Amino acid sequence: MPFTHAPLDSRLVELIATLDADELIGRAHTVALPMQVRFRGVTRREALLLDGPVGWGEFAPFRDYGPVEAAAWLAAALEMAYLGAPTPERDRIEINATVPAVEPGEVPEILARFPGCRTVKVKVAEAGQTLDDDVARVAAVREAVPNALVRVDANRGFTVDRALDAARALGPLDYFEQPCATTAELAELRQRLVRSGIFCRVAADESIRRAGDPFAVLDARALDVAVVKVAPLGGVRRLLDIAEKIAAHGVSVTVASALDTAVGLNAGLAAVAALPGHTDDDEIDVPPAPAGLGTGGFFVEDVVDAEAAGRTIVDGHLSCAPVEPDTDRLADLAADTGTVDFWHAHLREALRHLKHQVGV
Repeated sequence: MPFTHAPLDSRLVELIATLDADELIGRAHTVALPMQVRFRGVTRREALLLDGPVGWGEFAPFRDYGPVEAAAWLAAALEMAYLGAPTPERDRIEINATVPAVEPGEVPEILARFPGCRTVKVKVAEAGQTLDDDVARVAAVREAVPNALVRVDANRGFTVDRALDAARALGPLDYFEQPCATTAELAELRQRLVRSGIFCRVAADESIRRAGDPFAVLDARALDVAVVKVAPLGGVRRLLDIAEKIAAHGVSVTVASALDTAVGLNAGLAAVAALPGHTDDDEIDVPPAPAGLGTGGFFVEDVVDAEAAGRTIVDGHLSCAPVEPDTDRLADLAADTGTVDFWHAHLREALRHLKHQVGV
């Protein structure tokens, strides 16, 4: 999957040409973080962390991602470890709370991990659950946080017909994230929402980060909001380039996490910190949309003590200051030998494909 439609930063390409897998493995720490709740089907988050010359990078594509797709995740890790983040425009950003596909009774406990958050993203369309389950979960969110701005994320789980029913039942919504699998379905849903008199913005996630052309969904007029994630898009600078081109077409942009550890969140926070500011028609400064970067609370333990490192949520905001893993935590959370072997082999294959994709 070459980076044809949005190339990587030229300095990153030059770097990739010089690196070999043995050097990277020599800098690697592979960890396995137990989850507080099941999230995206995961109960243990595995990640390979790179201790680079200028910082830490995270290589953590989900297990079902092959080396071709994982190459972008490696590019993002290399950028942070070897080049660092671009210059920030702000030092703290607003985030949304995230509620997995849990029972309604569990919602207040989860929301308590997101103090002060006024925007809440709720997972829906979980396998084995019904729309009634989704409605009950969203209702529990609204009861716990009155006047919350609610987003729902279906992770491609609905047909167009079911998504239309869900939009009616779950609304009003800030937006409906990736309700359907294909770009054509998203475009059809947008049209049918308008014809049905339902005001509901459609957001694309997988249709951007898992597509050969991240702009194809834009060309198809299939989105109102772009949800962009650093690792799947190949790094902070490439994300910013893509976000700028998308925003120029009047599409809103939300930066989100790919269930990153504290190291991976450094990159997401750096991306939001560097997003260009803009003013509205009344000449009022408009900050970036609340980001989906508060998922660190879903780990039983992370590679950083969040409170000691200043990575705690305060009034719905997070500091953008980068953090470094704690040596003792890296040891305590170290993955078993079989897991380490898997990630070393995955890194080797991903680097081979990355070099091919950038032509070096």
